[in-house]
Amino acid sequence: MEQKTNKISKRGFTLIELLIVIGILSVLTAAVVVVLNPAELLAQARDTQRMSDLDAIRSTLSLYLSTATTTDFSSAGPYAQGSTASCFSLSGVCGARDIYTIGGLGWVAVDLTVMSNPGSPISALPRDPTNGATYHYAYKGNNTYKTFELNCELESNKYAGPRESGDGGDSTTIYEVGSDTGLDL
Repeated sequence: MEQKTNKISKRGFTLIELLIVIGILSVLTAAVVVVLNPAELLAQARDTQRMSDLDAIRSTLSLYLSTATTTDFSSAGPYAQGSTASCFSLSGVCGARDIYTIGGLGWVAVDLTVMSNPGSPISALPRDPTNGATYHYAYKGNNTYKTFELNCELESNKYAGPRESGDGGDSTTIYEVGSDTGLDL
């Protein structure tokens, strides 16, 4: 008499095993997303870029003050706003093609092309990483006292509160740098 042997194949995974692995991976993925918070990390990166941009312009304007034979700080600089690259100011509208130029027509209304050797350290004015109605760069200068202020709004939780309130300016909700951060921009 022949005996039948039933061999059960153990070559694959059962549905239960697959569901358990998928569940564990889902929980781990959710935990990583909550801990890392990619949206906050991107906001921090944009804020770091904003602070770096304003510091570069502050350094350039300080160099301009120390090297230019004649200085001209406009009292109301335009500011870049919106993805259409429109440029607005208290005194009017500048052309979209001029918004990032360093010749006094951009959002920093100072002619940096007159700087003596070796010339302006920047070739174009920077643009805010998101550049919209809320997040944009702004400039104001005082020609009488040869002072200036540069502003931007920070968006990350890490930088917005501490940097905006601790920058020495007159606003606790705006990041302000320059030679006079109390120009009420």
